[in-house]
Amino acid sequence: MISTQTQNSFLTEDFLLHSDFARILYHNYAKNLPIIDYHNHLPPAELAGNRQFETISKVWLAGDHYKWRAMRTLGINEHFITGGASDQEKFQKWAETVPFTMRNPLYHWSHMELRRYFGIDELLNGNNAAEVYHQTSEMLQNPDFRAQGLLEKMNVEVVCSTDDPCDDLADHISYHSANRPVKLYPAFRPDKSFAIENAESYRAYLQKLGNVVGFEITSFDKLIEALSNRVDYFHSRGCRLSDHGLESLVFSKDEQLSSDSILVKALRGNPLTKEEIQHFKFKTLQKLCKMYHAKGWVQQFHLGALRNTNSRMLKTLGPDTGFDSIGDYDQATAMADFLNHLDSSDQLAKTVLYNLNPRDNEVLATMIGNFNDGSVKGKIQFGSGWWYLDQKDGMEKQINTLSNMGLVSCFIGMLTDSRSFLSFPRHEYFRRILCNLFGKDVENGELPWDEKWLGQLITDICYQNAKNYFDFSPSNYKL
Repeated sequence: MISTQTQNSFLTEDFLLHSDFARILYHNYAKNLPIIDYHNHLPPAELAGNRQFETISKVWLAGDHYKWRAMRTLGINEHFITGGASDQEKFQKWAETVPFTMRNPLYHWSHMELRRYFGIDELLNGNNAAEVYHQTSEMLQNPDFRAQGLLEKMNVEVVCSTDDPCDDLADHISYHSANRPVKLYPAFRPDKSFAIENAESYRAYLQKLGNVVGFEITSFDKLIEALSNRVDYFHSRGCRLSDHGLESLVFSKDEQLSSDSILVKALRGNPLTKEEIQHFKFKTLQKLCKMYHAKGWVQQFHLGALRNTNSRMLKTLGPDTGFDSIGDYDQATAMADFLNHLDSSDQLAKTVLYNLNPRDNEVLATMIGNFNDGSVKGKIQFGSGWWYLDQKDGMEKQINTLSNMGLVSCFIGMLTDSRSFLSFPRHEYFRRILCNLFGKDVENGELPWDEKWLGQLITDICYQNAKNYFDFSPSNYKL
């Protein structure tokens, strides 16, 4: 059995809390709050089936391209990352990597996850890898360490998966029927419905969508009818938010272009111009966003990823395997035009904007103020640091920028954006960082020592604002 005795000052109870007031805020207000994880990529089938993970590698390394990138950087062969090595061999190589991840958030996350789920506070390395592997894998055979139990351990109240319009949501229905403590809701991710730039895959997707809705999609009107059909279906299954992954928001005012003609052109296999692609994306998104507004949904836009940059590895391993980076896209003008177009007819839904390039922090923090109209607290949100920015420096910069140019008190807080059931200590990480920033201001005399009021603001940011912002209620769900 691995010792649980703390061996140094790393990762103590006051980790990242550098003042008395920060410690008060975290321990008295933030620490024990439930978690609303309103955006992640957890597989609903694994949650509904209450998956039991055979080994720590299955739950901790599989699908985690953060870890994969670090291992490749260290010179570890792909055989031990996504290849045919055994689970224990893969874990051994990851354990050997961990000491080299110092000052990368992986070092913090890895040790927080070992401690919070398994009670292990030794520093992971190649020497103790086998012992950690066997102890954690044995613990995972306990019923409390199946998929549902792992979420319950972290006091998770709500999780929202990310789901294509073609999904039948059978796993959501099955899970909801079991009336588990953690509530699972779908989120509508229709990116493939307007990905017209790749005509071959787009035609295949429209055929799939047509099979789901029961009619052939041969025109733009039929596409919108099909998407409306799926929005209605998702809404009946408790969905109250959508999500979109885009390089940037799009806007087109070229009325000479026809969405219907562009769709027919793509279905015939004819190449499209850049202007036609942008116009089609805008018109489809415009229709979708008006549907979201009519349903009272929240719409999310994840902006700025440059995806699949390594063609050799894309061909070998496929997408979402660790070869994406921060993109260098213009954001402000099209974003303003897109949001203004919806707002001009008062059809702009509650919106969360996430950026991947930190240079755009001020753009988003000021943009949200242009469309907050007093109808809803924090109607337009500058979302938490995303992907490469969900680390200490990135989160601090996002919080500070939002504080300087908006109202951080209205912020809906953190999410995991993760495929792993062991990623939920990221909420703790965020809460500690948030409390430390407020505590530092109090220590410096820049904020008053008002525990009751600042404690309320911390509670709001970490939990209550999200609870009020999203309409998550079991009564919304129809089986």
